[in-house]
Amino acid sequence: MKYILAHDLGTSGNKANLFDETGRLVATHLESYPVIYPHAQWAEQNPDDWWRAVCVSTRALLLEIPDARDNLAAVSFSGQMMGVVAVDSNQRALRSAIIWADQRATAEAEWLAEKIGADEMYQRTGHRVSPAYTLEKILWLKNHQPDVYAQTEKFLCAKEYAVLKLTNAALTDFSDASGSNVFDLETRTWREDWLEKIGVDAKRFARVVPSTTIAGQVTRGASEETGLRAGTPVVIGGGDGSCAAAGAGVIDAGECYCNIGTSAWLSFSSSAPLFDAQQRTLTFHHVHPARYTPMGVMQSAGGAREWVANQIGQVSDEQIADVPIGSRGIIFLPYLIGERSPWWNPRARGAFVGLSTSHGRAEMARATLEGVALNLKLILDALASQGARFPAIRLIGGGAKSFVWTQLFADVFNTPIHLLELNAEASAWGAAVVGGIGVGLYRDWNIANANARVTRVIEPNRERAAQYQELASRFEKVYRALEPLME
Repeated sequence: MKYILAHDLGTSGNKANLFDETGRLVATHLESYPVIYPHAQWAEQNPDDWWRAVCVSTRALLLEIPDARDNLAAVSFSGQMMGVVAVDSNQRALRSAIIWADQRATAEAEWLAEKIGADEMYQRTGHRVSPAYTLEKILWLKNHQPDVYAQTEKFLCAKEYAVLKLTNAALTDFSDASGSNVFDLETRTWREDWLEKIGVDAKRFARVVPSTTIAGQVTRGASEETGLRAGTPVVIGGGDGSCAAAGAGVIDAGECYCNIGTSAWLSFSSSAPLFDAQQRTLTFHHVHPARYTPMGVMQSAGGAREWVANQIGQVSDEQIADVPIGSRGIIFLPYLIGERSPWWNPRARGAFVGLSTSHGRAEMARATLEGVALNLKLILDALASQGARFPAIRLIGGGAKSFVWTQLFADVFNTPIHLLELNAEASAWGAAVVGGIGVGLYRDWNIANANARVTRVIEPNRERAAQYQELASRFEKVYRALEPLME
């Protein structure tokens, strides 16, 4: 039996997953690490925490499945996107990684929009100019920490730092590169003309390759740290959003899924980038070499639910289900760390609106779930306005475990929700698919559906869907009313 070791380097931890040659999940191990919030709008992590988590989780799996070490076809990766790890010539991280949730580079984003042109950047990269992206964060380093910038050999994302530590190779793939704001989606190359214009050295960017590329082999040094056999192939893998698409079985054009994790996104597979006239949505590259993943992304979904629970205490699904639609008049804006789709406002802030002494924890908890779903509804409407049609939506991530939230999504979207056999490990399974194809263990992309079987279909209630349609309008009006105060 051959195996694929797929690491999913997320925001809260690294989940190492061992899949066999049939696509069956054999074992999994999670190693957590913290997020650091030094200032408002800042979010950082220690890259060596990622590497430690990779080493510890790898050793745990090899101990659990003793024959895996000598029968490992490949190691592959899924990783959080749009971050920056500044690495020097000795492969040392020069500072903490600035991760996807960080919104500090607002001035740099405004400068880029003037220098290159906001519309030009959206039409070439599929993304608005925003402090969420890698290029803006690099510019912040150049402006505020020039000593770090000067010493940087390569700017990498999370999974690429782990691949570097394993193989000594500094590469990136199409999907992670597409979260940089400087990667041309159609030519699949860095926009070196832009980099020259803004004074950023193109040689500091890693070489871009397809996600299925074998980056190198596990070195002797990495073998000692991880327990992996030296010489084991390492496939570069992809960004977590694109890996999630493959892991959800969303390969063919038109197939759609929604991920509810710390953040959330609604996405589908497309044979071409999708450009919205209002720039509400964005397009990443798929891990499939001929596909794209147009989507809308919100900053805080499961993260908003967790934050509210930390403030008011846990409220069960049963208690939430007893609260009527609309949470008895409460509307929650889930913009705790700014927002991307559909507003693209880093200064957006969260709010409970409509509170009274008659409300309790259950109403606030339901309003939180509704607020996330209603924002995703605006994203769904934006994609639909561009011609996308979704007869069903596959739901993955931690939010798919909540029976009240899954029904709420079906009602708010007015679309059937499909729950999958492999849910929380969808990104890891996508990474395993990429790795298996990269080394020839899996014949083609059809293997993606092996663990993406639909186990349950949740149909929308048409009466509730009509109520949520009206609530969505009120939700949008509340944001518009508060938007000037957020500035």
